Parts: sequence; C-alpha cells; structure tokens
Amino acid sequence: MLGGGFLQNYVIKKAKELGYYVHVLDANPNAIGFNYADEHETINIVDEEACLDYARKHNINGVLTAATDYSIFSMSRIASELNLPGINYESAKLIKNKAAVRKCLFEANADDTGYSYEIHNIDEANEIKDKINYPVMVKPCDGSGSRGASRVDLSDDFVNACIFAMDGSITHRAVAEPFINGKEYGVESFVDNGSIHILAVMQKEMTQPPYYAELGHAIPSGLSEELETKVKECVTKALIALNVNHGSVNMDLLITNDGNVHIIDIGARMGGNLIGSHIIPIGTGIDYMGNMIKAAVGDATDFNPKFPPKAIATKLLALTPGIIKELPDFNKLSIEKNVIIEHHLNVGDTINEYHTNLDGCGYVIAKGENVNEAIYRAEHSKTTIDKQIKRYLNNN
Repeated sequence: MLGGGFLQNYVIKKAKELGYYVHVLDANPNAIGFNYADEHETINIVDEEACLDYARKHNINGVLTAATDYSIFSMSRIASELNLPGINYESAKLIKNKAAVRKCLFEANADDTGYSYEIHNIDEANEIKDKINYPVMVKPCDGSGSRGASRVDLSDDFVNACIFAMDGSITHRAVAEPFINGKEYGVESFVDNGSIHILAVMQKEMTQPPYYAELGHAIPSGLSEELETKVKECVTKALIALNVNHGSVNMDLLITNDGNVHIIDIGARMGGNLIGSHIIPIGTGIDYMGNMIKAAVGDATDFNPKFPPKAIATKLLALTPGIIKELPDFNKLSIEKNVIIEHHLNVGDTINEYHTNLDGCGYVIAKGENVNEAIYRAEHSKTTIDKQIKRYLNNN
C-alpha cells in the first residue's frame, strides 16, 4: 500500500480483514497506517525507484494507492516492472496531465466540453490571456483536492490565476479550460482486466468560488435515468479514450441545466472523502474496497451488490477556525444522531479556514429513507459538532 494516511488506512484495515499480508510505505514516520501494517517503511511514495526497490526486495504480489494522486506513477511502475495488475504507465502519465486529458477527451468526443490550453510559464500566460474566451477555470495540470483552482472572469486576472495554479502543480504547469456553469457530480469506476464497471454517480456539494472544494457526497444522484445513462456513457468513452486497462478511476464532472456533460477532473485511483470505504458500499451494496484489493493481486472479484443499497450522504467537517480547547463526546453524538463520525481531531489542534479538502477535520456519514433525508441528517449532525467544539479565544 502506497500511503498510510487517514484515508488510505481504510484500505489497509480492509486488506487485513480479508487476510492479506500488508506492507505500507509513507514518507511520514508517524503515518496512522503503520499501526495496522504487517511491515512498513518510511519511504516517500513519489520516489518510484525507492518504492520499486522495496517491492522487489519483499516480492510483493500486488500494489495499490488510494485517495491521493501523488503515488500513481509509483504504483503503475511497480505493477509494470513486476508484471502485476495495474494501470499501464502511459495511461497513468496521461491522466496526471489535465491539459493532455482534455485534448484526448475532446478528440474522442467523450463529453460536451471544448478545447483547453496548457500554460508552462508566465510568458505563455501573458501571450494567451487576450486570446481566450472568459470565464475560464485555471488549475494545476497535475493537482488534486481543488488546490490551485480558480475561476477567472477577466484577462487582467489570468496571469495571477496561472501563477496560483502553477504553484500548486508538481511540475509547475497550469491548464485553462472553459468555465462551465453547472452542478458538480462524482463518478467512481473500476476497470477489472479491461472490463469497465461504473460503480456509482454521486451528487456533490461544493464551496463557493474561488476555491471549489468538496463539502459532501450523496447517493442516489438525483439525476433522471436518461441523464445518468448519458453520464455513464461519457465516462465509459473517457476510460476507453485514455486506454485505462485496470484499476480505480475517480471522475468529477459538471452537468448543465440543458443536460450537457463536462468531465473536469480524473484520478487514476480510488476517490477520497470516504468514497471507497463508506459511500460506495452503503450506497450501492458493492464491496468496492474488497474487490479493489483482490484485483490488485489477481484474485477473483465480484461486482454484484452484496446487500441492499441505501440512500447515503456525507459531509466533510469543514469547521469554524480556531484552536481546540474541548471536543464533544463523538460516541454519544453518533448514537443520538444515528450517524457515523470519522474524524482526526485532538485537543490543541488548529482548525483552519476551509479552502481545500486538506482543511477538513473528518466526516459525518448518514443514511436515510431517501437521499434528502440523509443529506439533512448529515448536515444537521455536522452543525451540532461544530457548535459543541470549544475553542480558545484569541489564542488564550
């Protein structure tokens, strides 16, 4: 397992439950996943050679990452070099380049989006700023979690937006694409030896501009059957165009009022924000993480629902900023509200103003008779948690 953080730990624990022997690599010597691993080592998961050397040394049978884009190259490289199941390296490289992805999808007519521009430096930004049609979205070519993304309405603001995006990019590149006025949705897919499984279309709640960070997911999507079918067709076309041969793929897309579908982001890994651990299994009845783990080592998979799906909603704990003085009784709240609370809050922690997913403090998960009930219960529980956290005033 490449990554031993809060979200990766759900996969680690699931693999242990299934009886697998789990190695975990992470640059953080205090990664929570190390506590559950059979073996672990402090290695930066973006270091392909170090990760590959470890995999060879320990003769591993499968490799995974989840909820992070940083280790996709290392995962793909290990799978390729050791002849293990995994996304091919060329597709992994393509998906990490948002500008190249947009060009590929445009040429394949995979969705309803127009062309985009890749920017490598300030000179290029200045060169095209007066040639493009506004508004546009500017974001890092290889980023994730909404970092570095912003809407630009005027050419005077374009260069600064590109600098912001390039600063959030590993390779210091930005992409500018048409701004779409639509509602955002998420789609989780898995390609199992070439067989495409569209696991779920999820409705999403997002922050207001300029940050566009996720606040929650819910299933069912609320889309008409016809429109959800179109979404799945677009996702399938995209997977084929990008030549994805194996593994999890998480997509974000916008749908306009007139039913146009626009794919705006793709990650070649399981989605974050509890998509694999809670949202998909509860919302669809499919053992997503179990199948993902089994597929990684070539064991038999079964993507048929194992239990009845339920309406589910999650809310990120995007909380009032401050330094935590006292926390509520989360177990008591979970019972009272009949929700699941997953958090990483501790007394003395600083809660930051919520700009990206990294500023979140955890999640509330709620089921309901219908999706609106689940959304309400999750939001109400999150508000209660926020009110019950006691904070120091003026750092005193």
